[in-house]
Amino acid sequence: MPIEAIEPQRLYRQISDQLRKLIVEGEFPVGSRLPSERDLSVQLGVSRPSLREALIALEVEGYIEVHMGSGIYVCPPSPAPEGEIDLSTEEGPLELIRARAMLEGEVAYAAAKNAKKAQIDAIEEAFQQMIEHTSAGTNPLEADRLFHIRVAEATGNSVLVGLVTQLFDARLGPLFNRLHSHFDTIEVWNDAIEEHSRVMKALRARDPEMARAAMRRHMDIAFKRYSASLVGQAGLFSKKVVAEKTVKAAGAVNVAKTKIVAKKPAVKERAVKAAVKKSAKPATVKKTAALKAPAKRAPVAAPPKRRSARA
Repeated sequence: MPIEAIEPQRLYRQISDQLRKLIVEGEFPVGSRLPSERDLSVQLGVSRPSLREALIALEVEGYIEVHMGSGIYVCPPSPAPEGEIDLSTEEGPLELIRARAMLEGEVAYAAAKNAKKAQIDAIEEAFQQMIEHTSAGTNPLEADRLFHIRVAEATGNSVLVGLVTQLFDARLGPLFNRLHSHFDTIEVWNDAIEEHSRVMKALRARDPEMARAAMRRHMDIAFKRYSASLVGQAGLFSKKVVAEKTVKAAGAVNVAKTKIVAKKPAVKERAVKAAVKKSAKPATVKKTAALKAPAKRAPVAAPPKRRSARA
């Protein structure tokens, strides 16, 4: 028997693989609501950020759907998809933010120290574009990208420019795109503009330490922002995506009785019986206009066919 190479698997993929298996095997029926993120993270023995990345992966694949203020529901299987979505090369969105925090803090430090006046002006121009686009109600993501790349260019190091560009563009993949769609609001962008203004102020003052601290603060806040509960968020620029989808209420399902066994070695083993018993009561779904009368329930819209991830 030939020896096969062991392929390391990202933690969020281990979690999503287990939840996907439970869904496919009917442990979480179509239309049922999953346990809360807090309960799932306790039962799996993983952090909530890692669980969130796994849930986003399942949402991209069409297995679940997030309903703001209500919960996360299981979707019906897609009819004969033309191609499976391959997320094997996708980095976890929250891991990307952590990596950017480590790198771009030092990039901002070097930029404040080495930038020429013309480069500071170019960064200022990108910053003003962010403000203008947000004020006009359009997504300022391209201006945001330009801001970070121009900060890197101000270091005078082409390798750093390449790394910053690569890490930023990784957020344009399906996982980060879907996660971002839950938090894409004017309020969020206004907060981001305030965070960028601190970086801009430090660069103008040629203060490397202040620039490093401001950029790390921006990334830390972004991490916390994307770590918030998915169910409680609403998107401004992505409302159409949410509006096009509906979920059928299938009655209260006692999903908490399902035993979830954490995988080794990345997912720790721990005694979860007490947590399962504690949450053994049927999950109650907050009644809304879409969930009141069973006779008038809207049919479950089949999720879009799965497509191959962008290269």
